[in-house]
Amino acid sequence: LRQINNGTFVKLNKATINMLRIAEPYITWGYPNLKSVRELIYKRGFGRVTGRRVPLSDNSVIEKRLGKSDIICMEDLIHEIFTVGPNFKKANNFLWHFKLNTPTGGWRKKTTHYVEGGDFGNRE
Repeated sequence: LRQINNGTFVKLNKATINMLRIAEPYITWGYPNLKSVRELIYKRGFGRVTGRRVPLSDNSVIEKRLGKSDIICMEDLIHEIFTVGPNFKKANNFLWHFKLNTPTGGWRKKTTHYVEGGDFGNRE
């Protein structure tokens, strides 16, 4: 992620947790629920097609790129991302990173950890 307020899905394992710990003062993260994954993909979902950012306006874009992995529609893509299924890496690489808005009112305490009432770190 190269811009402020970008988001992506990451499969948690020991290596990625260690990377998150290193970048902790600069990022915030948490575990999404099905509703938030669905809203993110429907509202801000774009696919990567030949290096270009293409809106996921219909299922044909998804089927062309991920049909071999049995992902043929938006709901299949959402299910694969949420359950971190066997084709998670292909599905996540297909998705362009999400461009998010800043929080209403801005960041409160971006230099303080979430546990201490700030904004960065794990939100669990």
